[in-house]
Amino acid sequence: MELRHLQHFVAVAEDRHFTRAAERLMVSQSGLSASIRALERELQTPLFVRTTRRVTLTEAGRALLGEARRILAQVRAAHEAVAAVQGVLRGTLSLGTEQCVAGVHVARLLAAFRRRHPDVEIRLRQAGSGALAEEVAAGRLDLAFAYRAEADTEHLRSVFLNREPMAVLCHPGHRLAAAGAVLTPRDLADEVFVDFHPDWGPRRTTDTAFAAAGVRRTVALEVNDVHGLLDLVDENLGIAVVPRHFRHKRTSLTALPLKDTGEAAYETVALLPSPQATSPAARALMAVLETALEPGPDTGPETGSA
Repeated sequence: MELRHLQHFVAVAEDRHFTRAAERLMVSQSGLSASIRALERELQTPLFVRTTRRVTLTEAGRALLGEARRILAQVRAAHEAVAAVQGVLRGTLSLGTEQCVAGVHVARLLAAFRRRHPDVEIRLRQAGSGALAEEVAAGRLDLAFAYRAEADTEHLRSVFLNREPMAVLCHPGHRLAAAGAVLTPRDLADEVFVDFHPDWGPRRTTDTAFAAAGVRRTVALEVNDVHGLLDLVDENLGIAVVPRHFRHKRTSLTALPLKDTGEAAYETVALLPSPQATSPAARALMAVLETALEPGPDTGPETGSA
């Protein structure tokens, strides 16, 4: 099995189109088709279902895709490791992050990394924690800053960054603000909620906390960015349960403590592949992070990156 066959297979699987994949790889379409056929012959099974309109993966193709991505990521890491031994860190750093992740200021961290390693190309993607974990495990991202959702696996490990309780944000004219009391999930049972997509770490934490308290809630206003959430709360359209450091992002809002949430807390981590698959660029970023970690969540507005 040749590496170029795996590279060609991954490109077709991602583009779902032979012509587009050939253009991206800068090879002829006939050469790409021949490469895929050679791989299918070696594996003795079709990898794609081809029609006149689209290309889809077979069950065997889906099984191969994750492994092919991991193999290619390990090969890239090997090349970069040799360059690093020679004193030069090059290549690409592919980083994923949730918005406003606690424990690290992403923009400041990347600026420090670039000053130390100017020859490394930085690529950044924002997404929910579930998607980020899948992309790190599959080798599409070198690492990600996200919410800890699951235990470590063979293809995914986590490095602790920060843990903080959740708080309630509401408009200063809301009845909860007037009461000014410490709240529990039961106190919020009848409220209108603003929250993030279910894949986001803060939403997962809140869902876990309310489930632990046996309280059902309905998210009426669902957003996919922090400032959209703050705007809706600022217009008194609902309340939000968020990591405590969010209170620094809109000081016009009232923040109230939340208790009786069981073990639920917003815990953020750096997600990385297995040690042997971790790229030199990812290791270098983690080295920078060790000296650039922000203070705890109560020290100011820059604990999490915006």
